[in-house]
Amino acid sequence: MKRRDYYLDQLVAFRDRPLIKVITGIRRCGKSTLLSLFEQYLVDVAGVSRSRIIRINFESIEFDEVTTYKALYQLVLGRMTERSGRYYVLLDEVQQVPAWEKAVNSLFVDCDVDMYITGSNAYLLSSELSTLLTGRFVEIKMQPLSFREYVDFHDGAIAGKPRELFASYLRYGGLPLVVELKERPETIAPFLAGIYSTVIMKDVIWRNQVRDPALLESVVKFVAANVGNIVSTKKISDYLTSSGRKTSSETIDNYLRMLENAYIIYRANRYDLRGRLHLKTLEKYYMVDAGIRNHLTGLRNTDYGHMLENVVFMELLRRGFDVCIGKLDQYEVDFVATKADEKIYFQVAATIMDENTRLRELRPLQLVPDNYPKVILSMDECVFRDFLGIRCANIVEWLLG
Repeated sequence: MKRRDYYLDQLVAFRDRPLIKVITGIRRCGKSTLLSLFEQYLVDVAGVSRSRIIRINFESIEFDEVTTYKALYQLVLGRMTERSGRYYVLLDEVQQVPAWEKAVNSLFVDCDVDMYITGSNAYLLSSELSTLLTGRFVEIKMQPLSFREYVDFHDGAIAGKPRELFASYLRYGGLPLVVELKERPETIAPFLAGIYSTVIMKDVIWRNQVRDPALLESVVKFVAANVGNIVSTKKISDYLTSSGRKTSSETIDNYLRMLENAYIIYRANRYDLRGRLHLKTLEKYYMVDAGIRNHLTGLRNTDYGHMLENVVFMELLRRGFDVCIGKLDQYEVDFVATKADEKIYFQVAATIMDENTRLRELRPLQLVPDNYPKVILSMDECVFRDFLGIRCANIVEWLLG
């Protein structure tokens, strides 16, 4: 198993804390592997006996008959052969069991357990669950491989050629199994198609009882084709209606939220940098993975800049930032990234070698009325390092930093 130390370290840090550890993320991003890595850590490093680890994967047919929270409670309880001492309970895709949170909450209260659960949609942390487990859980948000992880997964096979690897990352995306399939590139497209179909069917259509799957498909394809562009529910609705699929802004908004809850797309709201307030309209959307996006849109070199923007946005989320779009009069700052007292402004461009492009990217940052760090990321080899306090950096180097 390839290690995912960024996430494993978080599980280790929270081990034996009185909190339920909730690992969320799109299907096949590595949540089950992370639980296996943690299980290995418990045995090999922490010295925990395997008899003290209870691992249940609800995608296995073995547990098809566990259909109620009471059955789940009894299943786990029945595996606790000794009534004293701590057990580590690892539940994979637990949302398959209706009202599972009641069982988890009872086990947490009634027994000496350290609890870890995974799930592939945001309903895992619905308001009802959050109320039931208030103050008792911590969420670990898992993504497909970051570019740094992607490089590590290649075991240095293309050492010294990060640009070549980055081109592959932009083409195929960062789902862990994609790295293994790269020896047979013809298998990657069917794999990505299968992942997308599974997510759409299980985590969106079935879960939400979507009445018009074809319309949903049109919405997600529109978002994928317009990554990095300002959009509105009305714009999407008008476009689809003009294409012969009559719909409403309300329906589009519902579908977008379903896709967000399945971790396929991520929303970036706009923020007025002068008024210092969040704007409720005209957001941008980004895709969880470049490979899935390319599956939906095909490879289009014309939107290379937006593909780079997508990678930077997801990396900022992975690094723990809240990310929004900065509005400054008629100008726009690509990303305003905040974390606690930290704030960084980012512009993303394929290149700033052209003077007009450089001035266009610099202008919004120069107008920002504060002294927080400002960065332009591009694919240039950083001939330019600094413009009046605005740092220029190569995207690949920044991703690896």
